[in-house]
Amino acid sequence: MTKHDTSPDTKLRGPAVWALILTGVASFMAALDNLVVTTALPAIRADLGGKLEDLEWTVNAYTLTFAVLLMFGAALGDRFGRRRLFIAGLAVFTGASAAAALSPGIDALIAARAVQGVGAAIMMPLTLTLLTAAVPAARRGMALGIYGAVTGLAVASGPLIGGSLTEHISWQWIFWLNVPIGLALIPLARLRLAESTAPAARLDIPGTLLISGGLFGIVYALVNANSEGWTSAPVLTGLIVGAALVGGFVHHGIHNADPMLPMRLFRDRGFLGINLASLLMFLGMFGSIFLLSQFLQGVAGYSPTEAGLRMLPWTGMPMIVAPFAGILSDRIGGRPVVAAGLALQALGLGWFAAILSTDVSYAAQLPPLILSGIGMALYFAPAANVLMSTVAPADQGKASGANNALREVGGALGVAVLASVFSAQGGYESPRAFTDGTVPALWIGAAAVALAAGLALLLPRKPKASPAPVAATTPAVAKVPTLG
Repeated sequence: MTKHDTSPDTKLRGPAVWALILTGVASFMAALDNLVVTTALPAIRADLGGKLEDLEWTVNAYTLTFAVLLMFGAALGDRFGRRRLFIAGLAVFTGASAAAALSPGIDALIAARAVQGVGAAIMMPLTLTLLTAAVPAARRGMALGIYGAVTGLAVASGPLIGGSLTEHISWQWIFWLNVPIGLALIPLARLRLAESTAPAARLDIPGTLLISGGLFGIVYALVNANSEGWTSAPVLTGLIVGAALVGGFVHHGIHNADPMLPMRLFRDRGFLGINLASLLMFLGMFGSIFLLSQFLQGVAGYSPTEAGLRMLPWTGMPMIVAPFAGILSDRIGGRPVVAAGLALQALGLGWFAAILSTDVSYAAQLPPLILSGIGMALYFAPAANVLMSTVAPADQGKASGANNALREVGGALGVAVLASVFSAQGGYESPRAFTDGTVPALWIGAAAVALAAGLALLLPRKPKASPAPVAATTPAVAKVPTLG
């Protein structure tokens, strides 16, 4: 085969390389901000004050706005230009990062985190669309693998980066870090990424308003339940109105001609199973990390950097195990690998709950950390392929957006639910009180992930016929910028 025949399809040329670099760095920033704040929470609390509910909102304000606007952000890009909206999302994210760093109080920080989530929701779903459009089909697997590894590195290094910046500079630098990177990416994206649209794309504004209001009401009620009381008017209102709005979103998805999330997708037991499993996995994992990262500092006495390093066997294990998990899933199918991963994650959290005490050694914590990390890796590696095997090519974009949104919703609910259990059973008054609150919360997290493992058994034994490449449904690039 001649060089002329192979080079366009088998080599990453200039536009593809730039697309990989720019989308990879952008996704790293957005994914990093999911966990980077966890090891900085004690420092933020000491500096800005605030109660447990305020600390929850510093995490949930980001994950919640990110989750509920994720699919709307993708639709905005399809309608008004993917590169244009990607740049707009970057600008919002960068500006909100600076506002978070300059926050004079906890309320201002929470507001800035919410705006950060808006920027990430616009930016993140467009990274994959821009990347798949720029990369030749023969190299798309390699490019997406690199992209996934970069995102995984952000998740793995989040607690460590957050802890190191907090300890050696200040907690504000976990947000300042985004500013120079964002300012560099914006002009490069304008010059090096191609513009494209989907002219027939529709914006589902009613669906966005319904799910945004519904999830906010539910999470607000869960976060404030212990401080205001489960029967208080604000909490009951949040739960009732939130549930009604989510119900309205489901009704909208069934009866609307072109909804944000077609409910017909959930008729497939594989799609239903992997999405429910994803939501419960993130519920147990994020809620547990929220508490354990504080336990390592407030009870075990480690510095922020030391706490971040000690979390690496859990958050960093996917970087080592994921490639082997992918090979294993190719050989025996995704269902047993996903189910085994979730079971190991549940066992790890349960092990933690069983051994946790005010004087527990790190040597005793290491086995459940490693077990949880292996479980996380076995889940993450095949989950995306399992998801895509349950839908037709035309629905891949909505399916991916729905799964990512449900993961983020699971994270927000996890922080709210487990912190609620923590607050009811313990508190910040002493190491003993913190431990007493953390143990039952971890059992709840373990139970949620164990239920996810059971739901994973709903997945089909074998995937459907391999769907067409994602880019096959992506409109042709309208304009390719000149590369030197």
